[in-house]
Amino acid sequence: MLIPNKKKIAVVLSLTAFVVLSVAAYKPTEPRSDYKNLQVLPKDISQDSLKLIMDHFKEALGVKCSFCHAPSKDTAQKWPDFASDDKPEKNVARYMMKMTMGINSTYFNFNNSEKPDTITVIKCITCHRGSPHPDDAETEHEEGKQGPPPPPNKN
Repeated sequence: MLIPNKKKIAVVLSLTAFVVLSVAAYKPTEPRSDYKNLQVLPKDISQDSLKLIMDHFKEALGVKCSFCHAPSKDTAQKWPDFASDDKPEKNVARYMMKMTMGINSTYFNFNNSEKPDTITVIKCITCHRGSPHPDDAETEHEEGKQGPPPPPNKN
């Protein structure tokens, strides 16, 4: 009869316990339902997903949160009042989100996807290119200050 190696058993049991504890401790990001005034984004969006979307906006437009979000009326609060509609830029952003989702679902809905909102061929940066206003981005591009060069002429 074989006598098992005590060290091997201890290692296997330790690894098993570690895996079980890791799985038990893992808590996926849960959808939030306490966001106020979400009109275009899903009301149960996760905090991580919302942060990624907002970071995309900031990068694409070259702005900070305060570009669309009004300052908090509470002077002790360092963050903007995210639920407020006091700044017109917030409604412009909503309009632009609906517009790009419409373009993507109409023209880039590959294979009749059940989730056209996940196919994002057209994004904010497509037109904005790091500028808060697309017209400014186009002017800067024409002056050679920003953006990729135009495609080569095939003639």
